Amino acid sequence: MEWVNWSGSQRATPQQIAAPRSRHELAQLIATAPGPIRVAGAGHSFSAGAVTEGTLLRLDALDRVLDAEDGLVRVEAGIRLKALSRELYARGLAMPNLGDIDAQSLAGALATGTHGTGTKLPNLSGQVVSVELIGADGREHTVDGGDELRAARVSLGALGVIAAVTLRCVPAFRLRHTDKPEPLEAVLDELQERADAHDHFEFWTFPHAGVALTRTLDRTEDPPNRPGKTSAYVSDVVMDNHAFRALNEIAKRFPGTIPRLNRFASAVASQRERVDWSYAIFASERLVRFEEMEYGVPREHAVAAVRAARAALERHAVSFPIELRFTAADDALLSPAHGRDSAFVAMHVFQGMEYEPAFREVEAALSELGGRPHWGKRSFLDHTAFAARYPRWEDFQRIRADFDPEGRFANAWLRDVLG
Repeated sequence: MEWVNWSGSQRATPQQIAAPRSRHELAQLIATAPGPIRVAGAGHSFSAGAVTEGTLLRLDALDRVLDAEDGLVRVEAGIRLKALSRELYARGLAMPNLGDIDAQSLAGALATGTHGTGTKLPNLSGQVVSVELIGADGREHTVDGGDELRAARVSLGALGVIAAVTLRCVPAFRLRHTDKPEPLEAVLDELQERADAHDHFEFWTFPHAGVALTRTLDRTEDPPNRPGKTSAYVSDVVMDNHAFRALNEIAKRFPGTIPRLNRFASAVASQRERVDWSYAIFASERLVRFEEMEYGVPREHAVAAVRAARAALERHAVSFPIELRFTAADDALLSPAHGRDSAFVAMHVFQGMEYEPAFREVEAALSELGGRPHWGKRSFLDHTAFAARYPRWEDFQRIRADFDPEGRFANAWLRDVLG
């Protein structure tokens, strides 16, 4: 009975792995199962949030849209974001924003503060109107306001097991997607203006290369304009995944080639454009596996954060690009964007290559800029460091004590990051 996450670096051998098929069965399991009780969604987090020696719950069977009226959609926690997007589209609705991977479970994405990009848009938890939690005693609680909701929206699984949530969605919309390589320094010089000029803006840049691979997504009334199946397969699967994996296999075997490989990957990037419904645009195929660290810094430090991350990673064997995205401030107590508009800088290391020295150096540099790590990704901080970075840390701890006084949901990772 072993559980392994997507990247292969987190493993658990719990006493039991249970997959309840109903809300009633889930409540019974929580009330009687050996702890710590944790939930594994799609296993796409890089942190040890799901690792437990007690009970690991899989909510894959709890994946229905329960109700949708006036833009409010009540949906079970185990649904994957990809499936949710299709269910919403069938109802003429959409999530206002998504990240660039849609394999995660809804509850897992919310609990870790998962986000997309857009200076006017908060992370996914900003859509949550209410959360239906099952506590340690098996009783259900509907959290729909005040600090309890602000805690439950990004909860790290510390308050109980999310059974369902109600989301505020928007009418379905189309996006124009444009990828374009540009000189990095020119992009950094006008970064804030570029971020505000588009509904969604982000870029990637390889260490050792002076190119920014920019991506803009903007709402449009134009009809869908998709590449043909063959063209899409070549660009999205062959080039972005298989060819990229081949470059990284070379980098892993011959680390000295990384600067040249980074420059080559930047040089062969081409401009692309398409129009499609939002759910088909936001997410991309991710077939190449990696480890990831991501830090949110105050938006005004975005350029400094990119420069600091590049400088650090150029001293290590890192063949993946740095990614930069933006989010609006929100009020979830443990959201990395709590109380401030943020820029998120993500670092990736190819599966099987050493990541800790590079990540530690970047973490130290971005901490100097007031950084807060993404809860679903790698970090080496503990609760003493987190307490100083979250102005309402003690309010979350008080609510946590009310919901889980005996610590039945507290695995080793949660005890480390929350105390």
